[in-house]
This record gives sequence, C-alpha cells and structure tokens, in this order.
Amino acid sequence: MLYLAIFIIVLLISIITGISIVWALVAGYFIFFTYAIKKGKGFKEIMTISLHGIYEARNILTAFILIGMLTASWRASGTIASIICYALPMIRPQWFLAAVFVINSLISFLTGTSFGSAATMGVICMTMANAIGINPILSGGAVLSGIFFGDRCSPVSTSALLVADLTKTKVVDNIPGMMKTSILPFVISLAAYWLLSLTAADIGTSSSSLSTIFYENFDINLPTLIPALLMLILSILRLGTKKTMAVSIISALIICVFLQKMETADIPSMLFFGFKSSTEELSAIMDGGGVTSMVNVALIVALSSSFSGIFQETGMLDGIKEKIESAKIRPSVIITLISAVTCMIACNQTLATMLTHQLCSGLESDRRKMALALENTVIVISALVPWSIAGSVPLTVIGAPALSMAAAFYLFLLPICYMASK
Repeated sequence: MLYLAIFIIVLLISIITGISIVWALVAGYFIFFTYAIKKGKGFKEIMTISLHGIYEARNILTAFILIGMLTASWRASGTIASIICYALPMIRPQWFLAAVFVINSLISFLTGTSFGSAATMGVICMTMANAIGINPILSGGAVLSGIFFGDRCSPVSTSALLVADLTKTKVVDNIPGMMKTSILPFVISLAAYWLLSLTAADIGTSSSSLSTIFYENFDINLPTLIPALLMLILSILRLGTKKTMAVSIISALIICVFLQKMETADIPSMLFFGFKSSTEELSAIMDGGGVTSMVNVALIVALSSSFSGIFQETGMLDGIKEKIESAKIRPSVIITLISAVTCMIACNQTLATMLTHQLCSGLESDRRKMALALENTVIVISALVPWSIAGSVPLTVIGAPALSMAAAFYLFLLPICYMASK
C-alpha cells in the first residue's frame, strides 16, 4: 500500500503542477519497479513482465495507429465535412442540444474514438453553439455524452477492444449487451437535452456559414460518405476491427486523390502528421488527426499496461481484492464504486479499466457479464473525473469548461441504471 500511496502522491503533484500525466506514469513505473525488486523479482524478470503487459495491449496500440490515419483521411477526403453539411439543414433550434448529442454519438460510433470525435464533430458543434449563444456547459456536456456513447460500444473502439482483451471475449459479442443497457440512459439523456434546447437561439446563419466553408474547400457529394458507410456496413458484417478501419482508410485515400484532387505524394505526410488545410478558416475547424496525434495516448496505454503486468506478478493488489470479494454488497454496486476510485487514481481510462478488472474479476464468473460491467462503469466514469485525460482532453479540444462534465447526463445515467438493474 505504501508504494501505491507514493504513486497517488506523484499523480496529485502532476495534476496540481500541470505536468504531463505521461511523466507521472513514468515515475510510477519506477516506483512499482522498486516494489517488484523488493518482492524478489530480478531486473530481467521485471522487464519481461513489463514487456508482456505491453504485448497484451498490442491490438489497442495497433488500433491507435489506424485511428490516427482514419481521422486524418476522413478529414482530407471530405467525409466529415459531408456528414456535417448533410446534417446541418436538419438541425433546428428547438432540439439543438439533442442533435449535438445524437450526431456526436453517431460519429463516435463510426470512428470508435472519443478524442477523434471531439476533435472533429465536437469542435464543429461547439463552434455552432458559441455562435448562437448556447450555454457552453450544456453544449460541452452534450458533446461529452455523445463522444463516449461510441467510445463505449463501437466495434472499432479501443476501449471496447481493451475490455474484450481483459475479459477474453470478442467485441462483436459484447456489443448487443452494451446496446441493450444503453437504451434507457440514452433516451433519458436525449429528453433532457431536448428540454434544455427549447430556449435555443436561431442557428440559420451560423449553419449556412459553416456549410459555405466546407463547400468552398471540398467537393461535397454522396461518394464522400463511402468511408463512413463502409465502416458501418463492415462492422455489422463483423469483418474485424483493424480490417474494417483499413478498408475505410483506403477508400478515403482514393476519394482524396480522385475527388478532392490531393497529390499522391502528400498522402504519407497527411496520414502521419494529420490533415493540414491551406486556408485559415478551414484550418481552425478541420486540422488534425494522423499517427502523431495518438502518440501521447499510446504512451499512456503502454505504461499502464506495464503496470498491470507488475501488479499481477507481484500480487500487489491481492489484499485489496480479497476484501472486495468478501464484501456483502451487490457486485454491480461494488464494481461501480471501485471504478470511481480507480478512475480518480489512474487519471486515464486504460489503467483505470485494468485496475478495476484486476480488483473485481472475482465478482463475476461470466466473461461477457464482466465485460458489460466494465463498459457500464469504468469506461464512462473515467470521463467524469476532472483531472483524468478521458474527459479533460476532449473538453479542452472543443473549448468547453470542466463544469460540462456535470451536464454529461448519459455518463451519469449509464452506471446508475446498471446498479439499479442488478
């Protein structure tokens, strides 16, 4: 417990001083490395354990690379711009926040990434909301709720991949349960955002202006929607996460070259460094994506994965786990409470999920039920901790205040409904 307490202190210092969480995790690795030495583990053995933990997360790390390429190629191909242009005419002031929630849910489901969705559709929605005078706390909450709808249950979500890897299940087998348990929280959240939208201002001019920017810089037509449609169709056909993303990327690149007239020589740079617009107006809205955009997140996942290996091999959490398993409280309540604690300690979704699984795996023998428990708790609760990157990064990207977490109704309702149903 002493070493865990030291790690918590390091995290708090990082949070207070604003130092990158990556450095706090690096320090944490050396703290737990020291603990492993004390427990009689040799240097070579600890390194092997650490690398094995990272190896276990290889599917997620590979997915990060593909997600970076996907978000960049969708920007460059005009896929995101087309989705926005076709969606804008359907949006009315009376249900603006509800539309923001639904649209961000759709984009996050298609892309499987909360960060990527925030950096694309989230930015657009906040731009529109600010232009028409919508309370940024409410609009930020609607975006945050939406981007984590897909982050939780998309077939190409890295968090869904992580949960599947931890519980030894398949993402496609877990999705039906996730969709079923999300119905009530989604409907209640939608109703809440609709009620809050009733006093919204007129958005006609703002939406027209945004559409004009896209039409001036992209060839907007139906073929640009192909990468998104392929993502949806191939996911339903269960082709496989990485293959689905690869096909979508390839289709987007073809559109970049033949429809958007992008130079073939510029494609590698775009995929690696992200989409860069030649105009200032479009740049402020659409620039981003690429492999480099996922480096920081990949480092956090790699370091977190090495922690998990050390925890397992040294039995560091065994004492806490025994107390959890002997508690006379319903498993759903325990898992939710433990999730809240691990999210506050870990400061990121990945490590919090690993810790919660290690501590609570004995509470549920059915692998699919355990996977669903994690998806209904730690995956969304991590975005409600102000100092966790899960929620703070998207809110920073879209320019919304931290108080927006209080308006992320879906993220509250999902674990509450999960506890109430068990």
